[in-house]
Amino acid sequence: MKQIRLFVAGSQSDCATALDLLSGRFEDDGYPISTMEIDEDNDVWEASLYATEDERGRLITAMADCLKPVFPSTAIEVEILPEIDWAAHSLQGLQPVRAGRFLVHGSHDRDQIRGGDIAIEIDAGRAFGTGHHCTTEGCLEMIDLLTRQAAFRSILDLGTGSGVLAIAAARLTQANILATDIDPIAVEVARENVRKNRCASKIQLKTAPGFHSDVFARNGPFDLIIANILARPLMKLAPALNRNLGAGGQVILSGILAEQRMKVLAAYNTQGLYHRRTLWRDGWVTLHLAK
Repeated sequence: MKQIRLFVAGSQSDCATALDLLSGRFEDDGYPISTMEIDEDNDVWEASLYATEDERGRLITAMADCLKPVFPSTAIEVEILPEIDWAAHSLQGLQPVRAGRFLVHGSHDRDQIRGGDIAIEIDAGRAFGTGHHCTTEGCLEMIDLLTRQAAFRSILDLGTGSGVLAIAAARLTQANILATDIDPIAVEVARENVRKNRCASKIQLKTAPGFHSDVFARNGPFDLIIANILARPLMKLAPALNRNLGAGGQVILSGILAEQRMKVLAAYNTQGLYHRRTLWRDGWVTLHLAK
């Protein structure tokens, strides 16, 4: 099925507002949403939603209705995206990523491992998390920081994707680790990566939406919860996440745009989880909170 991009053009301010509106309407349904700068001199940006060709008509109508407060008379434009093997394409020129003590690399870059590196091998594939997105990089750095300061016994990686963060935690702790994802394909990919990185004995993988599974009660409460998802789902998950966190527990959150930071912090403050530090990366943030 062909992939399409539905988008509108406007100023940076208008597209930032459009991002919030689109996130509120479509993010929970799993549609990728983004903004990008088109013309710096003339302040031209685009706010985009990505979908499949068969959804075009329905989503154009829904998107136009959603954006009326900012773009009352602007038509939704459509771009047909090229059919590319993104997994293979993404390997072209993909360099190893260093984050704290970690080196995340593909199998084609094993020769880049240096003495002292904590190497994690993740090939680009069907699940998010090769270390190349700044949210994954921020989480890796935060895991490195926190494991220097505390000994964790039970860790949850919520929304594990490729499993890279669970593997990182396994490399630096003796904790029992539960890694979950709503997507069974992601769990399958994570399981392959966990085996490849020889962490299978320390990481339990489970397909589970949010906290709707008894696997959390069986493995929790957790000393550390890592969730690299998106801001709006993270805010909705705040009460359930807090219920599954042990006394004195700590939290790493990412997938959060810099302008969404205060909203996420407010949602977690109401649960008695307070800000400890923020890592800033290219317009995204990674948050460390604790009880």
